[in-house]
Amino acid sequence: MPRGVLKTMLCPTCRKLISRDETRCPYCGTSKPGSWTHDNPVARLLNDPDRFIRGIITVNVGMFALSILFSFQGINLSMNPLKFLSPDGRVLLVLGATGVVPIDTMHRWWTLLSANYLHGGVLHILFNMMALRQISGLIIREYGLQRMFSIYTIGGVMGFWISYLAQTQFTIGSSAALCSLIGAALYYGKTRGGVYGQAIYRQVGGWVLILFLFGFVFPGIDNWGHGGGIAAGILLGFLFGYQERKKETRLHKILARLCILATGGVLFWAIGSSVYYLMFS
Repeated sequence: MPRGVLKTMLCPTCRKLISRDETRCPYCGTSKPGSWTHDNPVARLLNDPDRFIRGIITVNVGMFALSILFSFQGINLSMNPLKFLSPDGRVLLVLGATGVVPIDTMHRWWTLLSANYLHGGVLHILFNMMALRQISGLIIREYGLQRMFSIYTIGGVMGFWISYLAQTQFTIGSSAALCSLIGAALYYGKTRGGVYGQAIYRQVGGWVLILFLFGFVFPGIDNWGHGGGIAAGILLGFLFGYQERKKETRLHKILARLCILATGGVLFWAIGSSVYYLMFS
């Protein structure tokens, strides 16, 4: 770099333009904003909401592609759009589907997390990823990206845990995690109040009504996972707070990073163990 050219960066906390050599951000007071603690791949990802959501969608699409690839001759090519390109059930089981069978029979408690990244067909993943795009923007705006991902991850696990307690035998999909975001939105709208809060509450409440009507009309939908995810989202919204009441804290940042590590570790294990099982079983 030519002498005299200032090395600049966006502060990882307040997103203001500062010198990379600052010992403390002059705008928000973040200590050593240019250090590796703040300027690393995970931190940069958590400071770019659009890129982060694209990352979640990419992981979901990647897991779906793997489930299709591993299914070999077991792919469902039915002309029924709800079943078209459905992966083999055995493949979904080894890749991390959850429920009574995987947990009680195979002792795979980690599937409460991995099942959030598996889908049973093209329409299943398409609708869920479209819903993620729509609801995530609201939650990121009102809770912040780090709390959003913690709600998404922990809420998905809690939703599937409630589904397991309700004796659901076999279940997959990001719907439980998405419903936890819906629950957090309901909590926000109800507690914020005012014209804006009431509008959010009514709109999201309408989504919930449609979701459960859809669940009772079409067979095979995990209503317990949906309801559990919504309840988890309301609880997590209360525990974490939202931007107007509490800014994101260091604890929120640590929790989000732990959720990223847990998700990456579980999916890595799911893929590795499924490859081993399918090759040597």
